[in-house]
Amino acid sequence: MNTTTPVVVVTGASAGIGAAAARRFGREGYRVALAARRRDRLEQVAATLQELGADALVVPTDVRDPQQVQRLADAVAQTWGRVDVLVNNAGLGRLAPLTALDPVDDILLQIQVNLTGAIWVARAFLPLMQAQRRGVIVNVASVAGWVGLPHYTVYAATKFGLRGFTEALRREVRPAGIRVVGLYPGPVRTEFGQHAFKDPTARPRATRWGRRLVLSAEDMAEVIWRVAQRPRRGVLSPWWMGPLVWLNTHFPGLSDRIITRAMR
Repeated sequence: MNTTTPVVVVTGASAGIGAAAARRFGREGYRVALAARRRDRLEQVAATLQELGADALVVPTDVRDPQQVQRLADAVAQTWGRVDVLVNNAGLGRLAPLTALDPVDDILLQIQVNLTGAIWVARAFLPLMQAQRRGVIVNVASVAGWVGLPHYTVYAATKFGLRGFTEALRREVRPAGIRVVGLYPGPVRTEFGQHAFKDPTARPRATRWGRRLVLSAEDMAEVIWRVAQRPRRGVLSPWWMGPLVWLNTHFPGLSDRIITRAMR
């Protein structure tokens, strides 16, 4: 068994930020474990990695199921015997007024994937990292974990929860040499918007300037790569999300008026 080449595990790796992150690490010579529900899409990402000369391990995984998550961790441990970076990226959104969200298909689904799923994954890989006395966990949350928006009620709740989990876990495992990073992206061009809005007519239309402000999945993959090499407590991306979070934190009344009017 090769015990020297670094290993990264990426959840939600079948598309978007996860697939882009897998390619970014693969270009740097990492062995990449790919986890998501869609095997066919994972195989496509794996084929791309192999073209780059990177080893890839495909493990179809539904992060809502702790047994499937443990099977993923066991497969990585048995195949490569180590994990250097965990990109906890699986997530989805269902955006609509709270009363329009289905209790199971929308509300419970978001909680299970975005929050408890991330917890199951981190818990499953921690023993291996603790045995190594090193490792980096990157929890991909959202700026919605700092600023709550209308129609994002449950999605924001899961991301606020993930931010709290990240902060607590960071302090818990730091003595073991493990670093935990919270990543809080703003708008990113992925499949998210195609599936998030229950009412397609409610999907916002970006202006020309708005489209320029939206990051690509590759942009976020680069951020993930950088924080995995030089961990930080938390990263808001793009940079202009910082002032928005600051305004929301220090002037919540003003933020209420601005956001309510803008999202009307």
